[in-house]
Amino acid sequence: MQKPLLYVTQFLTLFSVFQQGLSYFLTVDAHAEECFFDKVEVGSKLGLMYEISEGGFLDIDVKIIDPDGELIYEGLRESSGKYTFAATKKGAYTYCFSNQMSTMTPKVVLFSMEVTEPEKVELEKDSPTGEEGEHKKLETMLRNLGSALTSVKHEQEYMNVRDRNHRAINESTNKRVVMWSFFESFVLLSMTVGQVYYLKRFFEVRRVV
Repeated sequence: MQKPLLYVTQFLTLFSVFQQGLSYFLTVDAHAEECFFDKVEVGSKLGLMYEISEGGFLDIDVKIIDPDGELIYEGLRESSGKYTFAATKKGAYTYCFSNQMSTMTPKVVLFSMEVTEPEKVELEKDSPTGEEGEHKKLETMLRNLGSALTSVKHEQEYMNVRDRNHRAINESTNKRVVMWSFFESFVLLSMTVGQVYYLKRFFEVRRVV
C-alpha cells in the first residue's frame, strides 16, 4: 500500500515543479503597465524570463520590486532578458511590464517566473538511511529532473519566439529589397524612355516653310 502512495506523491511533486514555471503570453497596451506578484518565503529563488514577440520595435520596460517597495531590478526598452535572484524578505515580489513609452502600439510579451521554495533547495541536506533515504533520493532526483525539463521547455519557447521575430525581420527586409528593385527598374526604364525621346527630338530635321 505504501508504494502506490509513494508514486502518487512523487507524481504530484513533479507536477508541482511544472506548476511553478509556467509561461504566459501577455498583451500590454500603449501607455499601460501590467504587474504580477508571487508571495514567497525568505531564501526562495526567483527567476524571471521574458521576450517581446510582437509590437513596435520589440522593446518594453521591466522592473522587479520587493515586498517593501524597493526596486530590485529595472530594464528600459529591453527586447528580452533573464534575471534570477534570492528572496531576502518574506512577502510579495512584484514584476511589472510597462509600455508607457509607446504612443499607439501594444506589445505582446512571453514571460515566466520560476519559484524554487527553500525546502526544495535544502532537501539535499537531509541524508536519512534505509528505505526512507532511498525515497528521499528518488524524490530529489524527480525534483531535479522536473526543474531541468522546465528549463528546457522555457528555452524552447524562448528560441521559438526569437525565431519568429528573426523570420519577421527577414521577411520585412526581403519585401523592402523587392520593392527597391522594382523602384530601380522603374527609374531605369523611365530614364531609358526619356533618353530615347530626347535623342529622337534632337536628331529631328525641322523644315522652315
